[in-house]
Amino acid sequence: MTHAAPVSPVDRAGLRQRIDKSLSEFLATQRTWMAGVDDALAPVAEAIEAFVLGGGKRLRPAFAYWGFRGAGGVDTDQVVTALAALEFVQASALIHDDLMDRSDTRRGEPAVHRRFAARHRAAGWGGDANGFGDAAAILLGDLCLVWSDELLHSAGLEPATVARARPVFDEMRTEVTVGQYLDVLTQATGDTSLERAGKVARYKSAKYTVERPLLLGAALADAPAEVRSAYSSYGLPLGEAFQLRDDVLGVFGDPAQTGKPAGDDLREGKRTYLVAAALEATDQSGRELLLGGLGDPALDEAGVARLRELITDTGALARAEHRIATLTEGALTALTTVDLDTEARQALVDLAIAATHRPA
Repeated sequence: MTHAAPVSPVDRAGLRQRIDKSLSEFLATQRTWMAGVDDALAPVAEAIEAFVLGGGKRLRPAFAYWGFRGAGGVDTDQVVTALAALEFVQASALIHDDLMDRSDTRRGEPAVHRRFAARHRAAGWGGDANGFGDAAAILLGDLCLVWSDELLHSAGLEPATVARARPVFDEMRTEVTVGQYLDVLTQATGDTSLERAGKVARYKSAKYTVERPLLLGAALADAPAEVRSAYSSYGLPLGEAFQLRDDVLGVFGDPAQTGKPAGDDLREGKRTYLVAAALEATDQSGRELLLGGLGDPALDEAGVARLRELITDTGALARAEHRIATLTEGALTALTTVDLDTEARQALVDLAIAATHRPA
């Protein structure tokens, strides 16, 4: 495996700038519309603009774009705008995820529910500030999901092209929603099996991060069945590897890089592959230590360090790293089984490396 190319595949063809331009223009239109309804909606527009434009790797539209190009699709600004709709799906998922996890921050800034709770307190409004923040986050997340639909349909593509993409877009949004529910359910039931951890990762993140965006691009390009099949064979293992990397960063990541407090996944009680593998390999005292700290919002740095040591000593971290490497190699092999545009194939190789070799 080679190192990623100096120019990120998210930046090739001016992709990141074009995605951000499409998002900015769409959000400016929505801000104007909301201003016509009530001045009180200005903070809503500002919060969504800050969330959507203030960060994000743009991986999902990048996978979709290079999937489109790989299948022979001709680059247009309309296609890029349509694929930018994926960023609103992502924003919706993250806003709701932060609320359900009671996360304080996202990308180093206050999470949306914390932002609006602080606004309530600063204004001295009546009622419960946290309840207001929670309600605002639910509604802003819903609004982003609505806008994902609107941007896809208003991008300027032919109706027949949108109709081809529609089933993929709909199934993707259903999958990520039921995956999120399974994640919440798993934390509530305490299921620590590798099978459950894998299923949650597959539906909550893996499929909608890589496979579905690729298939969305393929649908826009009217790709043949063999290309769609190869994209699934590439996208599913790579999406799982991406989520495994996310799980590792959620326990071992540097807050300066991840934008979240160290060990946040442990405090939130996430039953990830990493945790399931550690529980499977440890003894009774190790299980008691890990389960005693998992889901404890008051877990301090020393407690995080103890759990990190346990996860490392059981071989769970090494097992996760080996699985990431194996899954990534399998994904890259799938790309060799089908005829794709040369530039797009290389971009998909580089995206695979970028998605699974993120800094800790």
